[in-house]
Amino acid sequence: MATKKRHWFWNLLIVLTLVICGLAFAAHSKNWTKVTPDKLQLLSGFYYKELPFVALDSVEWVERIPPMQRLNGFSAFDRGKGIYQEFQDSLTDKKVHVFVDNFSHRKIALTYQDSMKLYFNFKDSIATEDMYELLLAKIPVAPN
Repeated sequence: MATKKRHWFWNLLIVLTLVICGLAFAAHSKNWTKVTPDKLQLLSGFYYKELPFVALDSVEWVERIPPMQRLNGFSAFDRGKGIYQEFQDSLTDKKVHVFVDNFSHRKIALTYQDSMKLYFNFKDSIATEDMYELLLAKIPVAPN
């Protein structure tokens, strides 16, 4: 009985595909944040947003994000990531970034650069509350 010899190229391609899929899953599995003294960086898979603290206008809690049309991104189970567009702002073409790890928990709604919006939370509600407190402390105070 003759044995089949698999070509090394196909084995390598299968392994590389599995590694890339695993890395993509790990990158989208949670919101990766980095806080520096002057900015907040949010990364979730392909979606990245850098927010300088001087550009922040308001930080507030919301129970639900408003109805929006997804331009790109995904919603799976209890998480949603991507770029959306609010229905009432469809004429102004303002994009809303969404980095939600748990739709059932409260979300932080950031308004920056006068009217741009970003919604996010973490799987851990304590981490979300800590980030909310940090962002409240970093909002610039307007001079009188």
